[in-house]
Amino acid sequence: MTEESPPRSTLRRVRLLLWLVIALAVVGTAALLLVRRVTVNPPQETSQSAPTNFGGPFTLVDGDGKPFSSAKLLGTPYAIYFGFTRCGDVCPTTLSRMVKLRKEAGGDKAFRIVFVTIDPKHDGPKEVGQYADLFNAPIIGLTGTQAQIDQVKKQYGIYAQPSGHPMPGKEMMHSAIVLLFDRNGKFVTTIAPDDPDADALSKLKKLVG
Repeated sequence: MTEESPPRSTLRRVRLLLWLVIALAVVGTAALLLVRRVTVNPPQETSQSAPTNFGGPFTLVDGDGKPFSSAKLLGTPYAIYFGFTRCGDVCPTTLSRMVKLRKEAGGDKAFRIVFVTIDPKHDGPKEVGQYADLFNAPIIGLTGTQAQIDQVKKQYGIYAQPSGHPMPGKEMMHSAIVLLFDRNGKFVTTIAPDDPDADALSKLKKLVG
């Protein structure tokens, strides 16, 4: 007596069920790994993000060695950037970009560009003044004591620490955002390094409008 083979329709259903079980197992495993990853490695705030309320008055030193009060910035919108004069690429690229965008947004008088050093040990008034002049456009270079710089960094939510990198120009890790303030000294928004120029220009035109 021979055993009859199952009907083809039955075999087809069995195969479909098997594939369904395998697919569910794969999806379940992926979901489990994703949940585990999110649980173990929760998203963390990056150094590029900026608080929504910060700032405040400060007094630093300009490129001529004279005290510079933030009150002098009132009346005109301004963009403030924190970096250091020996920075290899990010700082000069950012400041050059801001000079270019300012021309497109209305010219040198549309808003002020302020550069604040995060490395006062190496960047005195002479250094920040000469550095600002390199861009052939009005830029206010500021420095101060370490305590003054630390306080302003705290007020403006800026991250900056020595990197330990041996290569010149890489000695410091720091926030690379540009902070935009209106003519009343109120924070408006930021321009990040990866913002397209069109988006950055739109923000600046709203700032000076």
